[in-house]
Amino acid sequence: MIYRNVIVPSRAFGQYSHDIIRHPRLNSDAVRILTWQLSLPRGARESLSRTAQRARIGACAFTRAKRQLKEEGFVHERRVQGAGGLWITQQLVSSAPLTADEAIKLLAQSPLPTCEETVFPQVAPSPRNRAAGAPAAGAPKTPSTGGHPEKDLGEDTSNLPSPTAEPVSEPAPLVSPRQEEAHALIGALPLLSPALRHIPPGMRDELARLAARWLDAGHTTADVHEHVLRGLPGAGTPVHRPGGLVRYLLREVPPRTLPQLASPLPDGPRLSTRLAGTRECAGEHTQPMLFRPLADETHCRECAAGDGPGAGARSPGADGGADAAATGTSPSARTRC
Repeated sequence: MIYRNVIVPSRAFGQYSHDIIRHPRLNSDAVRILTWQLSLPRGARESLSRTAQRARIGACAFTRAKRQLKEEGFVHERRVQGAGGLWITQQLVSSAPLTADEAIKLLAQSPLPTCEETVFPQVAPSPRNRAAGAPAAGAPKTPSTGGHPEKDLGEDTSNLPSPTAEPVSEPAPLVSPRQEEAHALIGALPLLSPALRHIPPGMRDELARLAARWLDAGHTTADVHEHVLRGLPGAGTPVHRPGGLVRYLLREVPPRTLPQLASPLPDGPRLSTRLAGTRECAGEHTQPMLFRPLADETHCRECAAGDGPGAGARSPGADGGADAAATGTSPSARTRC
């Protein structure tokens, strides 16, 4: 028999439905990420990946938990372009399942973050006092921002940058002219194999940049698709991180090998199919004498029998003389072949 003792906390508690904890299709990692996010103060900007890192949840487990939360409607994502042309991934976490249309309406009402926006401190669980078994005394304090930490004022600070110095802007990354084709290439990957259906949308830009390098090197879209399919595991082997697998396969760009041309035909006369396998007799004949050897003999049957070197020479007017003159064989030798 189980007995339960519940002490209502005086602070640092959240409100969410018990259906989240008892959800049949959410594993423990998904429930912990969701409840952790719902416990953060209003206005906190902590991402799901940061929550998983603080909760000691591994990369594979986080990917699986995030997919479950998105499938059940507790998490929604979209990419928008903010100030300065920077792309921002907005994540919406809800205590109740939302449809895609409902999530878009809520995200449209949220302002995009700017560089001047105040960074809200995150609230971490306070360490438990194991000796006394009681929560930490005092109210939680917000860490101070701005200013310098306490240190010796006599320290030499001559090497510090001037507060009026302008920040050095980094050069913008080069954009391949075939970036759109690369995006279409990556978008078609889920159609090639069921193992590639769950590529995270947030990785498609990175994979498109890798695919653009293949296209710039002369490879075609079919070459990239064929390379990715060759790198997939055998049938029956699940792929837990398809995006990472595709990133690994496209990381190195091999040189494109051109198809080899067919070798040219050898010069010189070619024997017809009817004369294939014949050999010229090494004996003395008026005209070249062809015969079909049974083994490795070099003389025809007449020369081997000693009937004379002229046995193979017949008059062109004899039976089959025209054919014999054209081929250089006597009628009797032709029938023997």
